[in-house]
Order: sequence, then C-alpha cells, then structure tokens
Amino acid sequence: MDVTSPAGRWILTVTVAASSMAFLDGTVVNVALPAIGEDLGASTSSLQWILSAYLLTLASLILLGGSLGDRYGRRRVFSIGATVFAGASLLCAVSPNVQTLIGARVLQGVGAALLTPGSLAVIEASFRPEQRARAIGTWSGLTGVAAAIGPLLGGYLVTRVSWRAIFVLNLPIGIFVVAMAARHLTESRDETAHGRLDVQGAVLAVIGLGGVTYALISAPDPVSITLTWGAGIVGVAALVAFLLTEHRSASPMLPLDVFSSRQFSAANLVTFVIYGAIGGFFFLLVAFLQISMGYTPLAAGAASIPVTVLMLLLSARAGALAQRIGPRVPLSIGPIVVAAGLLAMTRIEPGDPYLTSVFPAVVVFGLGLSLVVAPITATVLAAADSRHAGVASAVNNAVARVAGLLAVAVLPVVAGLTGDSFYDPAAMTPGFHTAMRFCAGLAAFGGVLAWVTIRRPEPDASVHDLLPDGGAEPVGEVTPRFCCPITQPPVSVAPVTETAATGG
Repeated sequence: MDVTSPAGRWILTVTVAASSMAFLDGTVVNVALPAIGEDLGASTSSLQWILSAYLLTLASLILLGGSLGDRYGRRRVFSIGATVFAGASLLCAVSPNVQTLIGARVLQGVGAALLTPGSLAVIEASFRPEQRARAIGTWSGLTGVAAAIGPLLGGYLVTRVSWRAIFVLNLPIGIFVVAMAARHLTESRDETAHGRLDVQGAVLAVIGLGGVTYALISAPDPVSITLTWGAGIVGVAALVAFLLTEHRSASPMLPLDVFSSRQFSAANLVTFVIYGAIGGFFFLLVAFLQISMGYTPLAAGAASIPVTVLMLLLSARAGALAQRIGPRVPLSIGPIVVAAGLLAMTRIEPGDPYLTSVFPAVVVFGLGLSLVVAPITATVLAAADSRHAGVASAVNNAVARVAGLLAVAVLPVVAGLTGDSFYDPAAMTPGFHTAMRFCAGLAAFGGVLAWVTIRRPEPDASVHDLLPDGGAEPVGEVTPRFCCPITQPPVSVAPVTETAATGG
C-alpha cells in the first residue's frame, strides 16, 4: 500500500490519532500537576504516583499487548485498547480523590499498552517495504508533536476550564479511533504464534517494576524504610524471575531471541538512556515555570511550542536522513544537542525574560529531539524480524516508558524536591537546575552509546549485481541492510524516497 493513497492516509490518520492519545497523556498531565495537587490535596509522592501509575502499567503490559496483537489480530487488540483508554479517561475526569485518580491512571496504562504497539505493527503490516520508512517517519513526527503539544493544550484547559478537561478530551478521540479502525484498518497477525499466553511473565513484570518504583518514590520517607527496602528487594527479585521465565517459556511475552540482533539491543539501550533524560525534562519543566517563574499553566504549556514546531518540521527529514546515511550519526549528534539544551536550562533564573532564557534552551532541546525520535524508531523495527513487529514495537515502547518511569521516581530525590519542597520556589529553582544537569549527562551518555554501539548500514552483497558495468550507482532503489546481527541474517531497512526527505 502507498502512503499517499486514500487508504494509506486513513491508516496513518487512525494510528496517529490513537498513539497521540496515549503519548499526549504522557505529557499533558505534567502541566496540570500543581492544579491537581491543590484541588485534591495531593502530596509530592501522590503527584509522582499520578504519573507513575500510568507509566507503570504501560511499561509492564506493553509487551503483552504486542504479543496479543500478533496472536489475536493487531486491529482487534488496537481497538480494544482505544476503548479501555477512553473509558479510563472518563473515570479520571470524575475522580473525587487522589486514590481514584491513581486507579484510573492504572487503567489508562492498560489501554495504552494494548493500542500503542498495535499502531506501529499495523503500519508495518499495511505498507509496502519501500513505503514503511516514510510512514514510520510520519507517525513518529506526528505522535512526537502530540507529546510535545501536551503541555500547551493542558495549560489551556487547566487555565480556562479545569484539570479534569484534559481527560475528557480523550473521549471524542477514542470514539473516532474505534469507529475508523473498524472501517479502514485491515486485520493482520503472526500466523506462527501459538501456545498459551504468558500471564506469569506479565504478572512478574508488573510486580517487578511496581516494587522498584515504589521503593524509589518512597526512599526519602524514613518512616517507611522497612517497607521501602522490602518493596525494592521483591521488585528486583521479580524482574530476575521474569527474565528466567521468559527464557524458559515456550510462548514468552518477551521472546529473548529478538535481542540476538546487536542493532536491536543497542537501539533499545540508547532509547533507555535518552528517554530517561527526555522524561525528566517533560516532568519538571512546566512545574518549574509555574512554581519558580510564576507562569500561568497556559504560559507554561506555551513555553514548549518550539519543540512542537521543530518536531513537526524536522522529524520526517531526520528519518529520511538516517535511512540515507545510517542511524549512527543522527543518534549520536541528536542526544548531544539535547544535552546542550538541557544545560542551557540550568541558566534560567526567576525573573528572566522568556525570549532570552527559556526560548533558546527549548529550541536547542527541540532540535536534538527531532534528530532522535524517527531514526531510533525506524532502527528498532528494521532490526527485528517482521513477524515480531508487534513485540519489537512493544519492547521499544516499554524501554522508553520504563526510562520515563524511573526519571519521575528518581529525579525528585536527586534534585532535593521531596516532601513539600516541590511547591517551594526557593527549593524548586536549584532543584530544577540540578535535575537538568543530571538529565544532560544522561543525554550526552546516550549519544556516546549510539556512536559506540549503533552500526552503520551496509549495502546488500547483491548490490554489485545491480550496478551497470561495475558503475558506482545502483539502478533504481537498493535496500540497505544493517550488518552483523549475532545469529540472524541481515535485516532489511526500507529505502526512503526523495519525497519522504522533504516531508511531501
């Protein structure tokens, strides 16, 4: 199927709408945290759990969601996920207290775990190989824009309506996605999938991530030190048991053989490091702008508009560039640029004008982020067996969400923003600067990792046969391949046409 055909455009519209709903909720809630805390009387740890409850179930179950889609039909599981997500959003909107809101966020994470891997798997299964890179670049750019536009939209709704409106927004989107998926998406599945569902693995993943997250969030509280250590030990033990279970299972939720590709493993390692830095940025920036700088929720959300614009303009081009020259260069340079933007944020002080302090730092951050999102997604999917498209997408999403989950849990401790200090401008300013330095170090380390571990694509050995009279240029398009997986043959990466490079 062609990306520019009516059917192709509908597939992209539906998958981008669904993924945007999930990605949007990963960022739109950040700007509403101060308002939620004031309305519901939430402590700092409760605010962390409002974010972490969603990320926890999303990260824990997204692997199962990918497996379910490969087994029972990607469109079916995708649509179920959108329905669950929309229903949970309604429950969030009417929550009378913090406990109900956290529970509803858990359900949102379940829905997101079903629909997120399905969206990329549907794209992978629907488009011709030579069209996939362009489709993935479009998906990456538009969903990245949704994540970046979250603070602006959240700020507007919180200021003009209520924090509850940010959840009501998901209802019409969810209804549209379910209706249009039934009409425009074709069903696909992995015909080789068999055996029992890996329920044990899913339970161990939830216990493991939940225990570790609880320990990190509760660490500053000396009253619960025994419970904190106990949860941490149980969490680590459960994660070890999870890996052993997946290794021994005949039908694992996470087929460990996907990591036999060095390119796949390296790309996910880079994802983990970089998305930890990105998660920390989105978690603290809008809170810092409101608490220390005195911005309204709307102004704090609008501060990140440059990121949105740059993602929209540059993501598809970055994906095309990575296909032409290989992902190693953009995935090495991009994180370094992100780190520079984060370091620039350490110079922002209360009273500084936006145009000379916040704006330049956000622009640099957005430029770096635009170089990272599309190339890393395309690299992960290209390095995995096509029949594991759902699982491959789920693994990369899970890695990114776990990184964000740990950033939300760890950064307040690192920055000294625990307890009531989160709401104290005198504590928030130096704490934000410390957190941005920490995140900058992560991002820079991610760039170094990419340079060391990401392989450059090599032409297929058959390329020579396509060269006229031994010439230097192939006839037509030649599919490059990533080299050197451990046990698998080279995995094809679809070429990108010139129209993809220009976003046309």
